[in-house]
Amino acid sequence: RLVSKPFTGLQMIRITLLWLFITFLGLYAWKDWYKALCGLILLVAVIEHPDMPKSMLGIQGLNPWNILLAIIIMAWAVSRKREGLTWDMPGHLNFLLLAYLTVIFVAFFRLLDSPQVVIAWDIAAGHGAPTVMGMWSEYIINSIKWVIPGLLLYDGCRDRTRLNWAAASLLGVYVLLGLQVIKWMPLDSLTSGAQLSERSLKILSNEVGYHRVNLSMMLAGATWAIFAARVLAQRQRLLFVILGLSILVFFAQSLTGGRTGYVTWAVVGFVLASIRWRKYLFFLPVVALLIVMFVPAAMERMSQGFTPESRDTNVRIHGRDALATADGPDAYTITAGRNIAWPLVIEKIKESPWIGYGLEGMKTTGIASTLYQEYGEVFPHPHNAYLQLMLDNGILGFIPVLLFYLVVLKYSMSLFRDSSSPVFIAVGGMSLSLIMALLVASMGSQSFYPREGAVGMWCAIGIMLRVYVERQRATIHDVATNENGSDIDKRLWQRQAT
Repeated sequence: RLVSKPFTGLQMIRITLLWLFITFLGLYAWKDWYKALCGLILLVAVIEHPDMPKSMLGIQGLNPWNILLAIIIMAWAVSRKREGLTWDMPGHLNFLLLAYLTVIFVAFFRLLDSPQVVIAWDIAAGHGAPTVMGMWSEYIINSIKWVIPGLLLYDGCRDRTRLNWAAASLLGVYVLLGLQVIKWMPLDSLTSGAQLSERSLKILSNEVGYHRVNLSMMLAGATWAIFAARVLAQRQRLLFVILGLSILVFFAQSLTGGRTGYVTWAVVGFVLASIRWRKYLFFLPVVALLIVMFVPAAMERMSQGFTPESRDTNVRIHGRDALATADGPDAYTITAGRNIAWPLVIEKIKESPWIGYGLEGMKTTGIASTLYQEYGEVFPHPHNAYLQLMLDNGILGFIPVLLFYLVVLKYSMSLFRDSSSPVFIAVGGMSLSLIMALLVASMGSQSFYPREGAVGMWCAIGIMLRVYVERQRATIHDVATNENGSDIDKRLWQRQAT
C-alpha cells in the first residue's frame, strides 16, 4: 500500500505560488485571453515537475493546467466575435488536421475492442487497472489538449505585438527547462559518460519531470529555434541576450546525456546552415572540437558500444547472438536494445500492413511480453515513432500523419528561405527547427501521438501557419492592386477583411 508523503514547507510555497499564478491568469483571461494563453504555454516548463498536482479531488485530469486551459478556451470563444476573428486556415490543412485526429480516434476505438492486454500490462507495471474513462483521459483528452494551444495561437496571432508575445512564451519554455537542467545536473557529470548517463536518467526525471530522452530532443530543436529568432532583435543588446540564451539551452542539452538528442542537434543545425547559414558550415569542425575539449562526457556517450569497456551486458542477448564479439562494436549497446525490438515490430507490421493493430500495438500484439520474457527488456513502445505509427495504424493511418508533417515542414522552409522580412526567417526557422527535431529524434524514440514534450512544436506550427497565411494574403492583395512595396512587414495583418 502506497502512502503519500506530506509536503515540505518549500513545496507548499511552490504550490501556493502556482495557484496564485493560475488564478491570476484565469481572471486575466477574460480581459485578454491571448496573453493568458502565453502564460499557460510557459507552464509547460513545469507541468511535469513532481510538485505539480496531477489530479484533484480524486478526479483524473482535474489539475491546474487543464483548468486554466478550459478557462482560456471559454474566454477565447466569448472574445472571438468581439475581436472579429474568423477561422481562415486553408482547407487542405483543415483536412489534414482532421485526418490526423481521425487516426488517433480510430486507433483508440480499436484498443477499446480488446483492452485486456493493456490492462494486464499496466497492473504488472504497478500502475493499477485503468478504467474506460481513464483510457479516454489518457489516450484522447491528453493527446488533443496539447495541440489546442497551437490552434489558439493561430487564431489569435493577428498583429506583430501578439507575434512577439507568442514567440517569447514559446522560446521561454525551453529557456526555463534549460535552467532547470543546469540547476540540478552536477557539472562534474560532464567529465564522465557513465556518470552523465546514470545521473541524468535519475535526476532529471525526479527533479524536472521530463525523461532525459524527451528533454534532449526538445532542447536540441530549441537551441536552433532560439538562434533563428535572433533576427527579430531590434537592438544589439537584445541580440546578444538571445544568442546567450541559445548557448545556455545548448549547454543544458549537453547535460541530458540523450544520444539521440545529440544527433538531432547536429542534423537540425546542418540542415538549417545548408539552407540559409552556409557560412556557418565552416564552423562545424570548430564546434565539434570544442565539444570534445569541454564536454568529454557527451563524446563518451556517443561512442558507447564501440569499445569493449563501454558495452552493456545482457547475457540473454550476447549468449544467443553469434555476431556479438567481445572486441568489436556492439549493436545492442549502440542501439540501447532496439536492434532486438525493431525486427519483431517490422515482422508484425508485415502481417497487417494496411490497418495495423490499433493503439498500444506493442502490448496488444504480444511483442512487449515477448521481449520481456525472452530478453528481459521492457519495451512498451517500439522506441521509433515511425514504426509505432505503422504498427498501430498501418499504411492507411501512416500516410495522412506523415503528409501533415511534410506540408508544415515545406511551409516552414518556405518562410525560412524568404528574406523579404525578418519575421519570415525567424518564424520559419523556429518552426523548422522544432518540427525537424521531432522527425529526426523519432527514428530512435518519441511518438507522433501529441504529448507534453511536443507542445512547443505545435505552438510553433500555429504561429508559422498564421504568418504563412498572412504572407499569402499580402501577396494576393499586392498582385490585385499592383501595390508591391519593399517593406512587407507593414503590409502584414492589415487586410484581413479583404
